[in-house]
Amino acid sequence: VLVETMRREGYELQVGQPQVIYKEIDGQKCEPIEELTINVPQEFSSKMVDMVTRRKGEMLSMEAQSDDRVNIEFEIPSRGIIGLRTNVLTASQGEAIMAHRFKNYQPYKGDMTRRTNGSLICMESGTAVAYAMDHLQDRGKFFIFPQDKVYAGQVVGEHVHEIDLVINVTKAKQLTNTRASGTDDKARIIPPIELSLEEALEYIKADEYVEVTPKSMRIRKVILDHLERKRSNRTE
Repeated sequence: VLVETMRREGYELQVGQPQVIYKEIDGQKCEPIEELTINVPQEFSSKMVDMVTRRKGEMLSMEAQSDDRVNIEFEIPSRGIIGLRTNVLTASQGEAIMAHRFKNYQPYKGDMTRRTNGSLICMESGTAVAYAMDHLQDRGKFFIFPQDKVYAGQVVGEHVHEIDLVINVTKAKQLTNTRASGTDDKARIIPPIELSLEEALEYIKADEYVEVTPKSMRIRKVILDHLERKRSNRTE
């Protein structure tokens, strides 16, 4: 809410991966736990339970109501709430009502499955070209449109594999006088994924930022230079 408000007021900022505040209680690592209540039509209840339990949540109760809706109560780590609202609304076709509040600190619940795919990182600054994007579509899904301005170190898509891949989306077609049949096919670009601010904050990894400006929102690597990024990964 704060980031969106600042964006509308004309601020430009970069936001890192959201972190929760851990505490050590009696020598044990503890994390904040929240009480989560989701009210949905009966038909979507199993999806909600599955979605929350994947994020280390535990169902406390499920209560049927007279209007074919159910009230489900969970306990869930605060880090599991990040990005959950968008998924819940999508899975329930916009009919879910969700509320949560802090409950207490409990022992750390373990690692949560986050994004396993790597990033497609732009190699050069310039303008994205449909020709180049068309030839790179088998490498992953894009976040940008052809003719978008891009810069070196910007995350322009999601790689199909776990590792990051540096690509050149600004490479234009070589223009020659010779023409062969079939070489001038039109580029067929799959529509890109458009992430909301909340989705982008959940999506990024520890070495990435969400860059927020009044007119646009982009994902970038913390270290923009490709060689410098390689060096820092070796030293870690």
